[in-house]
Amino acid sequence: MVTAYILIVVAPGKENQVASRLLKMSEVKDLGIVYGEYDIIIKVEVPSMEALQNFVLKIRKDKNIDRTSTMIVASR
Repeated sequence: MVTAYILIVVAPGKENQVASRLLKMSEVKDLGIVYGEYDIIIKVEVPSMEALQNFVLKIRKDKNIDRTSTMIVASR
């Protein structure tokens, strides 16, 4: 199992709309709308690195998502 945190920059005013869509995805285990350089942070759990790559590519297709930054958990 791969756990990662993904920081997301969205189009101005679209935070709630994007958050609502992300929360419907089974990979998303937690979500917060945040202040600062990024607008949303999500915690995802996927079975493999390939699945993580596919997930990131999928969410980047959203026209309201401008940029992402992914941090993979190395240990707990």
